[in-house]
Amino acid sequence: MRLNEMAPAVGSKKAAKRVGRGCGSGLGKTCGRGVKGQKSRSGGYHKVGFEGGQMPLQRRLPKFGFTAHKSHTREEVRLGELNKMASDVVTLESLKEAGLIRKSTKDVKVMLKGELTKALTLKGIKISKAAKAAVEAAGGKVEEAAASA
Repeated sequence: MRLNEMAPAVGSKKAAKRVGRGCGSGLGKTCGRGVKGQKSRSGGYHKVGFEGGQMPLQRRLPKFGFTAHKSHTREEVRLGELNKMASDVVTLESLKEAGLIRKSTKDVKVMLKGELTKALTLKGIKISKAAKAAVEAAGGKVEEAAASA
């Protein structure tokens, strides 16, 4: 093979459009731009989302932030707050009665912050590994919540 024999694969290179070279070419007169209007003229363009002066869609719609729906039903309780509990058994209902969580809360997790001064039994409540170790060190125990799908 020689340099003068080298060529790209057939069909890999497409010939450029030659516009304005007569009606027989298929791209004569208007050169494939249609008839009249801003887009038919040289230099005619508009920015993305422009709607001819009408208020664009992205400006008509209201702006919303993001709040996860789960955040309305989930809460965290610090380990030090459990000292306020009157009973020795901590459940979801007892936390609601003590006023540590909202009435609408469906899921609670105990996090390690503060110190636990009394032995408590946690039933059906999620707990971090460090908080679990602290509860067991204080003489309490943790009964794991049933895995929910």
